[in-house]
Amino acid sequence: MNLSWLEWRNTPWGKATAGQWRYALRNSIAMCLALSIAYGLDLDQPYWAMTSAAVVSFPTVGGVISKSLGRIAGSIIGATASLIIAGHTLNDPWLFTFAMATWLATCTWVSCQYQNNVAYAFALAGYTAAIIAFPMVNTLETTELWDIAQARVCEVIVGILCGAFMMMVLPSTSDGEALLKALKNMHDRLLEHASMLWKPETTDAIRTAHESIIGQILTMNLLRIQAFWSHYRFRQQNQLLNYLLHQQLRLTSIISSIRRMLLNWPDAPAHLWPLLETLLHDLARPEVSKYEIARLLHQMMPESPDDYRHRAFWLRLRYFCWLWLDGRRWLWRLETTTPVESLSPPGAPSLARHTDNAENSWSAFRTFCVITLTGAWCIATQWEAGSAAMTLAAICCVLYSASPSPTGSVSMLLRTLGLLSLFSFMVKFGLMIQITELWQFLIFLLPLLVTMQFFKLQHKKYAGLWGQLIVFMGSFISVTNPPEYDFADFLNTNLAKVIGVALCWVAFSLLRPSSDKRKGRRHIRALRRGFIDQLSRKPQRNEGAFESLVYHHVSQLSNSKDALSRRWLLRWGVVLLNCSHVVWQLRAWETRSDPLSRVRDICITTLRDVMSERGVRQRPLAGALAELQKMCDTLSRHHNPTARDLAGIIWRLHGSLQQLEQAVPADEAPPQAKS
Repeated sequence: MNLSWLEWRNTPWGKATAGQWRYALRNSIAMCLALSIAYGLDLDQPYWAMTSAAVVSFPTVGGVISKSLGRIAGSIIGATASLIIAGHTLNDPWLFTFAMATWLATCTWVSCQYQNNVAYAFALAGYTAAIIAFPMVNTLETTELWDIAQARVCEVIVGILCGAFMMMVLPSTSDGEALLKALKNMHDRLLEHASMLWKPETTDAIRTAHESIIGQILTMNLLRIQAFWSHYRFRQQNQLLNYLLHQQLRLTSIISSIRRMLLNWPDAPAHLWPLLETLLHDLARPEVSKYEIARLLHQMMPESPDDYRHRAFWLRLRYFCWLWLDGRRWLWRLETTTPVESLSPPGAPSLARHTDNAENSWSAFRTFCVITLTGAWCIATQWEAGSAAMTLAAICCVLYSASPSPTGSVSMLLRTLGLLSLFSFMVKFGLMIQITELWQFLIFLLPLLVTMQFFKLQHKKYAGLWGQLIVFMGSFISVTNPPEYDFADFLNTNLAKVIGVALCWVAFSLLRPSSDKRKGRRHIRALRRGFIDQLSRKPQRNEGAFESLVYHHVSQLSNSKDALSRRWLLRWGVVLLNCSHVVWQLRAWETRSDPLSRVRDICITTLRDVMSERGVRQRPLAGALAELQKMCDTLSRHHNPTARDLAGIIWRLHGSLQQLEQAVPADEAPPQAKS
């Protein structure tokens, strides 16, 4: 018999690192402390304080602060809503059900519209109102509503304060250090990404790498938000952090546009490829100077002034090098600046994002249907434990509406509830019924929580399951004040919780979220709509805002298993982004020659004829490609040197539009098949 798993180094405690011990002890002690304080304050359901401490158990200071603020705001909003709704409608069960369903649907819609603390606050406001109001259906005195709402908010705040206190006692790594490290690593990785993309080959690995780069840059925006809350230094430098994120997105776009130029340049000089590798290698050297890069770029200049392709490529490559060096300079200044020093980078707004109103409205409608039908079932059956079913149904609908795979998340929660029902039965009626003091129970609870935290950290595959077990364990064990050991009530309540989650699973199966194919079509349609706005005389978004919006759209299907939808969304995003950069460059291009100005205006007009919100007009596209090529050939023979610069810009536009020849025609495809 192999008993090596009993050795200390093979146990969860022996395998845990110092960071994992700190994280597990901090969160476990915070949960036990919250339970003790809430119990000492004579709150009737102190386990909610324990649950609140578990929810805000983030590994970083900024995550704890931002999550705590959202949780406090959401709890107060939810408690206020429950007081208003229950206070006016509790005497009429049907009116109460419809009012709560409307409130929960509203919270679902708002939480799906955002991806920050606002989303978390409104999600919490929804199910906090459910936690407070639904148990009141079995009470006769509406005056108890204020006491219950006050107790729930106090329990939440106690849990948050305990989590914050333990974060000060056992602090974690700094959010700012993690953000700086991520920014520097991404800045260096962009050179590796350029080396991969600037090769004359097309593979699935290139597309996957491009999606990965985009997703990681957008993820750093979440690190920026956490760093903003963790230290005033990063709040002071928030403009610079936004600028660096926009700059890295711009570098990603330039890498893609240079790749498109190389693929559309059949007679590129052979000496360019080794020089490109040398250039990227030199840029990666920490001690490289701008002068050294300029000397290397000089070797890549076109030999003939009439070669507009080579000159356009060289100008774009030079822009990439200067922008990359500028980004490294700002990163160095951000890392070495003192807390009192103020930096003044170019202005940059927060990264743009898009909300899918159709999907969010569908999620709100699903929540309304689930709460209404569950309430109707509880009213018809007069089941005393029905409030627990409605509470869990509300929590599932609000929390998992924005999940990429809500059915899978609800299925995991069902498994969690089944395990917790068995575990809580053994703990409640096997252990807790035999003890009389809270400290005796804490002696059992603290090692258990520490071990569960280790399992969550060491088994990444089941991290979600262990996280749910930790968060929901308090509500199943139900450490109340005074303690209650009613087996029938315990069985009914747990059964109702499982039924409430099962009803959500049925709702997510019947009223399914849109498929990735439909989502991809909506994102592509939104991209085309945004690009048409870029062609207007006064676009609503500037170049950087549209760029971040395009990448936000592309990242929405990053976890999709529909490879075709992901490929087309990425292709549309890259094409329209390259075209938009050309449009902005044409707008900024100035010349004193009126004929050249008219050529520039014709290019922008041609794009308006080619693109519509429904798709690509293939006949105008074919004519536009021929016209653009004719312009390039004519301008390359023009006596004015600026004409050849314009020819290079038009050549870039021609290469970008060529990819749209494979798109589904807007005037031929049926409405349900357009992409």
